[in-house]
Amino acid sequence: MSSDDLPIGRRVAGWRVRRSMTQQMLADRLRRSKSWVDKIERGVRPLDRYSVIQELSRVLRIDPEVLLCQPPSTLTSTPTGVDDIRAALARYDTPPTPPHLHELRRQVGHAWLTYQHAHYPQLVRTVPNLLDAAQGAGSPELMVQAYRITALLLVKLGEADLAWLAADRAMGAAQDDPVLAATAAIAVAQALRASGRDRLALSATLTAANRALPPTLHLGDHEVSGTFGDQSRQQLHDQRGRGEHAGPGDRRVWAVGGALLVQAALAAAGCGEHRRATELIDRAAGVAANLRGYDDPHGTSFGTVTVEMARVLLAAQRGDTDGALARHVSVVRREVWRRLPAEYRGAYLLDAARIYLHAGDLRGAARALVDADSIAPAEVRGRPLARTLIGDVARARPAPAGVARLATVVGLTR
Repeated sequence: MSSDDLPIGRRVAGWRVRRSMTQQMLADRLRRSKSWVDKIERGVRPLDRYSVIQELSRVLRIDPEVLLCQPPSTLTSTPTGVDDIRAALARYDTPPTPPHLHELRRQVGHAWLTYQHAHYPQLVRTVPNLLDAAQGAGSPELMVQAYRITALLLVKLGEADLAWLAADRAMGAAQDDPVLAATAAIAVAQALRASGRDRLALSATLTAANRALPPTLHLGDHEVSGTFGDQSRQQLHDQRGRGEHAGPGDRRVWAVGGALLVQAALAAAGCGEHRRATELIDRAAGVAANLRGYDDPHGTSFGTVTVEMARVLLAAQRGDTDGALARHVSVVRREVWRRLPAEYRGAYLLDAARIYLHAGDLRGAARALVDADSIAPAEVRGRPLARTLIGDVARARPAPAGVARLATVVGLTR
């Protein structure tokens, strides 16, 4: 078996030995546990975050493409346009002629649609000017949205640290507005999780969720407390009838809180706290059950189906692969699944492909990748995570139908 045919965990182990490091030494330099290194090397824990691959490569003193078995020309650590976004984030001067708020609102709305349709190359070109315009306009709401879009896009491109910077700017722009701060916290959580900082993501999401949800749904630091009962439903009814501005009792804000609970559950699972993750996702399900038919002005996509999608990922995290895949098959058959944004579905299918791969079902993994490519091509052709998955599936003999084509499209060699 050639080095190109080895799973990525075996390649990590090989380079660790070549650098005369024990598993404990590698773990210490990564500030992780020996158990984590052992699971990575044995393939028990998937190595599917490009930021983590970069971290491993730095410690092992090799280029990331060596672990990914990619020629240097296919390396995607700095996608085209990211430097322009970095420069925009580094600018603190305001444009001499601030844009009209109406025009800026239109630009932000178009950027959201571009992101939700997974047109990332187009969005990369748009974001720098959008950031300049938002900073010049001085509207906290539009600044938060612009920084959120930027952070979410950078997560897709494998630039987790830069994404965190953009998300932190969104938090700063929110000032004292609890709703804007809660929406910004979603981006903070995704950036932190993408960089492997699940503990920080968990803390940030719980704090923000407490501010977004009514007192009866508040979460303790260690346990989920409160009940989703008649009092909470009455608050919803009262808000609908009075038409008040968004606040902790407004169902549109509850969607933000629900999205934060989903992120908190995923972060808890990343910390190995599976019981807590289950409690958090159950709480999110309670919120979602009472939000049917609401509009989504904050772009969360939160609802019953996204909670079920999160349950798939949580089941896989705790080792219940069969249960995760059974749930997955049920989720993608639902009509509401087809109404989710292309970006959301494409990203989820990449996670499903990873679960199939971990279960040894190469055909299932290939099917998920091909489906993701048909829904959101940029999710598959531009994300480092997808390249890793395609490479792992394409090394099968013979490669499942469709994946060999994808491997050629993204520039991978077998």
